[in-house]
Amino acid sequence: MLLVRNAYIIFLKDFHLEFRSRYALNAIFLFAITTLTAISFSIGPLRLKSEILSPLLWIILFFSAMSGLSHIFVREEEQQTADTLRLVTSANAVFLGKWIFNMVLLFSLELFILPIYLAMLGVSVGNFRVFLFIILLGSFGLASVATLIAAIISQASAKGALFAVLSFPISLPLLISGIHGTRLALDGGTLAECLPDLQILFSFSIVIITLSLLLFEFIWRK
Repeated sequence: MLLVRNAYIIFLKDFHLEFRSRYALNAIFLFAITTLTAISFSIGPLRLKSEILSPLLWIILFFSAMSGLSHIFVREEEQQTADTLRLVTSANAVFLGKWIFNMVLLFSLELFILPIYLAMLGVSVGNFRVFLFIILLGSFGLASVATLIAAIISQASAKGALFAVLSFPISLPLLISGIHGTRLALDGGTLAECLPDLQILFSFSIVIITLSLLLFEFIWRK
């Protein structure tokens, strides 16, 4: 219970700080909106197939996340509050609090972007329930990868470049399964047809979260 309470306090701290500066919010929302608008105007009245719509969605989600989610640990180093956190709470509480914050930020992006994506690109979702499951599980994994990599690169000099470079190969299984599962969902695939992709996304998320909890104390207290 102490772990959960401390994680919740850290989440609230980051939540209030973010709504003062709006750094990550502005970064991810502006990137997503700019990309969607550019794609919409470039294709005009054309109706894209699911083989193109699916990777477009995950490209927008991935690079939007890369543009803002790294700030969660970078801010602690820039404001010199990381040492205080190391003294007052456990490493796992820090990770969980910041992971929850990244999850909330990513879900906020998706609640805003998905309706615009569906409307602007004229996307017809054949199986909306499976489509949401794919996005949900993919978001869990993406936020987990982003939180762990953000902690690793927070003390590097080229933080922005390293974040995307390190996150992409780790997130590749998630992106491949997410793209394939989303394509099936857009085409009206059943839950049974999309089940292998859902299983990969779920397993990936569990493995990343478990590894993060095991390794984070070493990364955080190095």
